[in-house]
Amino acid sequence: MRPTTISDPGRLRKLESIMVLLLVAAVQSCSSMPLEPWHTEELTEEFTRDKADEIQSFEDYLQLEDRLFRQQDELIYAKTDTGPGEALNRYSSGSNADPRKYETNLNRSYELASDQPRGGVLLLHGMSDSPYVLRTLGKKLHEQGYHVVGMRMPGHGTVPSGLRHISHSDMTAVVRIGMAHLEKQLNGKPIHMIGYSNGAPLAIEFTLDALEGNGSTVPASLVLISPALGIHPAAGMARFLDNMSFLPGLDSWSYTEIEAEFDPFKYNSFATNAADVVYSLTRSVARRVKQRAKSKPDIILPPVLVFKSTVDATVTTDAVIDNLLDNLEPGRHELVLFDINRHAAVTSKMLIEDPAPFTKRVLKTTDKPFAVTLVTNENEESILMVAKYFAPFSTEPEQVGKLEITWPPGVISLSHVALPVAPDDPVYGQVHPHKEGFIFLGKIAIQGERGLLKVSTDWVLRLRYNPFYDYLESRTLDWISGLNG
Repeated sequence: MRPTTISDPGRLRKLESIMVLLLVAAVQSCSSMPLEPWHTEELTEEFTRDKADEIQSFEDYLQLEDRLFRQQDELIYAKTDTGPGEALNRYSSGSNADPRKYETNLNRSYELASDQPRGGVLLLHGMSDSPYVLRTLGKKLHEQGYHVVGMRMPGHGTVPSGLRHISHSDMTAVVRIGMAHLEKQLNGKPIHMIGYSNGAPLAIEFTLDALEGNGSTVPASLVLISPALGIHPAAGMARFLDNMSFLPGLDSWSYTEIEAEFDPFKYNSFATNAADVVYSLTRSVARRVKQRAKSKPDIILPPVLVFKSTVDATVTTDAVIDNLLDNLEPGRHELVLFDINRHAAVTSKMLIEDPAPFTKRVLKTTDKPFAVTLVTNENEESILMVAKYFAPFSTEPEQVGKLEITWPPGVISLSHVALPVAPDDPVYGQVHPHKEGFIFLGKIAIQGERGLLKVSTDWVLRLRYNPFYDYLESRTLDWISGLNG
């Protein structure tokens, strides 16, 4: 057998990729912001898999959170400067971005109980997020009679350094704690799981474990919003870079992004370890779904409803099809796809790339076993929205329903972070609530010279609310209600 040499194209490409990543990391270490205490301090009261024998119930987990947030107060808030210069610092006591100023710290796990519940719903947020992101949807489900639990994943809702120490197994254990609590409360009534971003593969993983006989209740359905089912292959180098960060002078390599922390309910900095955890989790879930599909059981997964923007800078769009929906049994699953603003795309001529190839792939494939609803412009001359329903294996819409909603002025697409957020959200929404002393990060209309703002232009340009949230909410309620037995 011919020995591998540097002339082998495959090895050359791999070495080139490593060199590029090292160069990017080196440049970042020279140009990024300095690490602050919230980037480096480890909160030892955080849940880890090693504490599973001690923390077995939801009540135990909430008590551990009490200790965790007290520790954060002592190690971070008590040692951070205050005053007008810190108004946008999440970790400065009393600042506009301080999440503790709200009546309830919405970074924490929560339960919305019902005396006579129709069923249960477990909400799982994404990586670097907090339970806040799905709380509006959770409140609506509770109003409809569901017992709702929103779990805070380990490492989240406190300081970005928490993401440096989390593991896949830590999050898996917390999902089980949440589901076990709902099982105890519901007495056999159906339980649904809603996973946003990284919460989606966690929900799928739990469901696969339950279907394979680990003793847990199989969820009645899954609702996946902007699901992380595949990310860029470069994330495969994250573990290497994270290991290198322990060398002198390379501590900034422990983060792929180091940013000012002005968002009360989401980290702006992103730990390299977190990228590795997402990469490993998504690969594991994709492999398990495909293996289960090959073994051809009666049920590969319970009914799955997926909400996805046709453009997504965070996760791989094709992975929704390749790693999940194409592998499921026909007739029980649906993809709701939010198209770009076709009217704006035609009139502005400013798109780098039209996402039409992905959209066409979804709609023009005759062997897709899942239904598709495309939320799009009525036509390229109109901003009025319609929902076109395509049955499994069909390339022509069976129904076209007018939604009586339009694209807001100046908005050309949704984004990964926008889908679960309502337009009236007081932090990320469309209209500034003008609440004195509280930060607003939604639709911000600011123009001036570049380099002036503390917030990057990329951050300001990204849409953070869903103008079609009401449609997403109503479809979710109808889906869960219809499968509630």
